[in-house]
Amino acid sequence: MSTPLPVVLAGARGHGRWHVENIRRLQRQGLVRLVGICELTPLTEEEFGGRLPEQSADFGALLQSTGARIAVICTPIPTHTDLALTAAERGVHILLEKPPAPSYAEYRRMADGVAEAGVACQIGFQSLGSHALPAIRELVDRGAIGQLVGLGGAGAWVRDEDYFRRAPWAGKRRLNGADVVDGALTNPLAHAVATGLALGGSTRAEDVTGIETELLRANAIESDDTSCVRITTAQGHPVTVAVTLCAERADEPYVLVHGSSGRITFWYKQDRVLLQRASHGPEEYEYGRTDLLENLVAHLTTGADLLVTPDETGAFMSVVEAIRQAPDPAPLPETAWHRIPGENRRVVPGIDGLVAAAADTLSLYSELGAPWALPPARRKEVSTR
Repeated sequence: MSTPLPVVLAGARGHGRWHVENIRRLQRQGLVRLVGICELTPLTEEEFGGRLPEQSADFGALLQSTGARIAVICTPIPTHTDLALTAAERGVHILLEKPPAPSYAEYRRMADGVAEAGVACQIGFQSLGSHALPAIRELVDRGAIGQLVGLGGAGAWVRDEDYFRRAPWAGKRRLNGADVVDGALTNPLAHAVATGLALGGSTRAEDVTGIETELLRANAIESDDTSCVRITTAQGHPVTVAVTLCAERADEPYVLVHGSSGRITFWYKQDRVLLQRASHGPEEYEYGRTDLLENLVAHLTTGADLLVTPDETGAFMSVVEAIRQAPDPAPLPETAWHRIPGENRRVVPGIDGLVAAAADTLSLYSELGAPWALPPARRKEVSTR
């Protein structure tokens, strides 16, 4: 294929605005051209910020009429599989936003359909395009931190109550009978889970042997906003991720790589790495990253390897499935949270420290003595074998 490749974007509002800007950036480089936007309610030129390409609410028809070679899908989670298959059936290659699907069955239906159609599919875990990942793996492989012991992820974010009303599916586990599973671990802080799994070399479904979840919520929603998960891997090192959307102060999410004689901290949104090891001073590095749409274009035009194929998200989807099957998140007692005056958000006092401690010790909230943590009877442990 020769560039620029024609691209259709499904979902140009919300997070889709980031994709609009990214497509424009690649358009200026002559790699792609935006030929269509699929939205149920058409964008105005003012919203779009310029002259609009062709628009339609009919995704398949739009792919056909524009001659698109790539579809970027940034739509509600329950629509991902059907839209990806609509593109695949027309021979259109795909960049599919994370999470790729709301259940393991829907993920397999998507991945199998894409493979059968013979089109390329990239899953939008942007952190997995960071050049820090191979650098960290190389440090671990050469024994810079001794033997790999385990990996911890931490995400302390701030989201107001309006965040959970931004769309009909926001904060939902199910909608109109369909799975959504829009929780802190599976959507806003999903990168912490996927990046921890990737750094441990546990990306495929068969790499996961067990999953423990603790799902809680301070907000009046269905899904979790304060939760943790511990993943047992075939490689023998656990991956524990603790997150909240009810932090006292917003912080950069990170993954900790624990070794027997040191550790590596990776702030994955910043592509920043801190190496701490015995008998050495701390060393800090910053890396670039490869944009996933740019990588998909390179795959189609030069044969470059895709960075995030559907099969490489199987372990993450096993976590999504465990969360889907878990009991509905337990509401935190009203004594465990309070509102911030004038900010319309709920805060769980002490959660920032608990999130960090979980990543540091590979422990669940209940094991750290959180007074509101789930008793063992409410914890969900799933064996994937």
